[in-house]
Amino acid sequence: MSPATPPTGWRERADRAVRRGAALDRWIPAPLLDSPISRLGAVAGTAFGLVWGTLWSTGRVRRRSGLWVFTGMPAWTFGRGGVCVGSCFLTGEREPDERVLAHEAVHAQQWRRYGLLMPVLYLIAGRDPLRNRFEIEAGLADGNYIPRRGDRD
Repeated sequence: MSPATPPTGWRERADRAVRRGAALDRWIPAPLLDSPISRLGAVAGTAFGLVWGTLWSTGRVRRRSGLWVFTGMPAWTFGRGGVCVGSCFLTGEREPDERVLAHEAVHAQQWRRYGLLMPVLYLIAGRDPLRNRFEIEAGLADGNYIPRRGDRD
């Protein structure tokens, strides 16, 4: 499946979403961001991802790009093309390429920054990847949300 061409004006909306996210971060108490507390939350997320992946993965499980990659997950166990939970990437039958893993590695860094706030903040950011600051910051092209430069539709 190739990514769709984004609608006109998407980049301006994406920039606004990132700015709104930065403004929201200013309201989060400093001890909760990039701290031992947030790292503990990332460890808890990773533990959940390891358990969830172990329960449902029917494919290869291996360490790639600093992530535990679980393939062969049933479609109902993850969203879109896959989901990053802590340092675990849970996905279906398709083996992720290096650019997707780079995108997911940014999500793992976001988990370390926000800890258990990450799922809540992600939910607030919304399901539209072109307006979700976490997807934008991770790289929309690497996440296959928009065509990569040089790709043909």
